[in-house]
Amino acid sequence: MPDLHWTIPVGRWSSWPATASAAPEIGFIEPMVRRRLSTLSKVALKVAHDCVAQGAVRVVFASRHGELRRTTDILRSISAAEPVSPTAFSLSVLNAMTGVFGIARGDRSAASAISAGAETLGYALLEAHAQFATQPDSPVLLVYADEPADTAYGTIEDEVQGGAIAILLDREAAAGHITCSLCRAGGEPPTQSGGANAAGGNRDNGAATETAAATETTAASGLGPATSFATQSQALLHCLETGQPACWQRAGALWHWSWHDRAA
Repeated sequence: MPDLHWTIPVGRWSSWPATASAAPEIGFIEPMVRRRLSTLSKVALKVAHDCVAQGAVRVVFASRHGELRRTTDILRSISAAEPVSPTAFSLSVLNAMTGVFGIARGDRSAASAISAGAETLGYALLEAHAQFATQPDSPVLLVYADEPADTAYGTIEDEVQGGAIAILLDREAAAGHITCSLCRAGGEPPTQSGGANAAGGNRDNGAATETAAATETTAASGLGPATSFATQSQALLHCLETGQPACWQRAGALWHWSWHDRAA
């Protein structure tokens, strides 16, 4: 059986592709603020606004790297003995997007930010579920946005692709439910690779090994077969778009997501 197993109601969801050639339009943010925002914050605000334009909502923002590129630019300025913009500094924190979003909407609801390495999105889903469970009559907005780190940091294991996903947890407006599961397996982790049916991320030739290991583990856990992906965001997006189960496995952890029209 899974170590953790929970179900969240999906009222609305939105995504922004990593392959987009330009930042999205966010006309609901005033121009002066909009000009100062990074692409990361813009895509996060775009998908967040798609899911909730009015009404109070708690926000859980998740990002592995957050505003690391902006922080890197600040460090380069310091290294070059150049002045650092106070605005750039204030917008370099992980939860910058939640502050801008709350101010733009006049919403003082609680907001939190999460970063947990390659498993960031999975644990953000768990945090959103926990917050929703404590007050199920109040919606929770999960926003995940990421971008690859600056090349100055070299090769990063299980690097993100980028893009954004937002999910509104709302029991009253639920169009369906996503069941999330986390299994911690013993023994050696499977060979790390790009995963089957995943775009990019081909770091070695172990895709077949990892896919087979994931399938075997999901079967043993009673989760059923699922397509394995290179990143958690790819897996979750596949589940949302197709309604088909998807999984992600690394270092003895198997994350599994499945769509249901009704709660399990």
